[in-house]
Amino acid sequence: MNAARRRSALTSVVLGLVLVGAGCQGGGTDPDAAAPATAVETPAAEPLAHPPGHGAHAAAEPAPEVPLRRGERRATLAMPAAYTPAAPYGTGTDDYRCFLLDPGLAEDTWLTGTTVLPGDPAVVHHVILFQVPPGDVAAAEAKDAADDDQGWTCFGGTGLDDFQDVDDADWIGAWAPGGEEAVHKPGYGVRLEAGSRIVMQVHYNLLAGPAPDVSAAQLRLAPGSGDLEQLHTMLLPAPVELPCRPDHAGGPLCDRTAATLDLMSRFGDEGGRTAGALHLLCGVPEPGPVQSCTRTLNRPMTIHGSGGHLHLLGREITIETNPGTPRARTVLDIPVWDFDDQGARPVRPVSLRAGETVTVTCRHDQALRDVLPAFEGQPDRYVLWGEGTTDEMCLGMLQVTFP
Repeated sequence: MNAARRRSALTSVVLGLVLVGAGCQGGGTDPDAAAPATAVETPAAEPLAHPPGHGAHAAAEPAPEVPLRRGERRATLAMPAAYTPAAPYGTGTDDYRCFLLDPGLAEDTWLTGTTVLPGDPAVVHHVILFQVPPGDVAAAEAKDAADDDQGWTCFGGTGLDDFQDVDDADWIGAWAPGGEEAVHKPGYGVRLEAGSRIVMQVHYNLLAGPAPDVSAAQLRLAPGSGDLEQLHTMLLPAPVELPCRPDHAGGPLCDRTAATLDLMSRFGDEGGRTAGALHLLCGVPEPGPVQSCTRTLNRPMTIHGSGGHLHLLGREITIETNPGTPRARTVLDIPVWDFDDQGARPVRPVSLRAGETVTVTCRHDQALRDVLPAFEGQPDRYVLWGEGTTDEMCLGMLQVTFP
């Protein structure tokens, strides 16, 4: 497999990732007026007895609406009926479900912002919105019809593609705790072709018990005749290889192979393949609390915004361009990760050339198992990239334009 294919065609490499309006402005803020994205050295986060946002799932208040701009309108797309989540393989506490929604686009349209209206925040862990171009609608309708219940099981992406392009993902927006309405800055948007559909992927966490849910997506739309610049989403996943603590290493799931098989029992074969795919993308790391992944750009781009995603064992995340060089810039720096505050950060535009690099770095901490309610009664384990709330991820997201 050549380097370009490893970068952009990785089976299951972005399983269950969450985008929270990365690179979009909330409340009409102009990212160009934000603080410059310069390199900043941040001391490691001090241990906290109970880190903010790491307790029970935060209650989600409806996101305040940002006033519409000239020519914009809102379209609210709700699930057609209530869905009661359940572990699809009979074990575990997480369900990923995709719902096919029709925005009724009779002509090409610009998407200028998104928000998500979670029906039951006690079970809705996060929501990702994907665009389905007209050529893929028949396949999506067939997948929807093949399941007797609402929607279909979809760990990873939508399940409509064998590969997920991490350099130019088909995500158009999402919600997670702390997320607000994401509004692109004036002059920018995502082009939706006439006849496109939307897939709303909902990650349900069942730690609080299953409950019926009717969630909805709200799109900000503008006429396709407008002269806007096309936004794209670049995903920056990195491996998670977090061994058990030495004084807790006697449990059966502290063996990496056993932990991988446990992931597969909860999420199917895809659940066990992600770690290997990330090794292809990033290299094989030394196990430990800090992991990173450096990507070499295969084309020029300009970064307009950034975001990050970890789970409950996350401590910190950074994204840096061209680290170790005079052109180094820090475009995301979250020194104390808060699971219930996953909003995106606007970035003063950073232009990069083909051949330059972007690095995401995350730190996780097994000691948080001792203080967080979600881990009560759960055995210690070797933690890998996984779909569940009590598994882990390391993901950076960039909203970019290509010249």
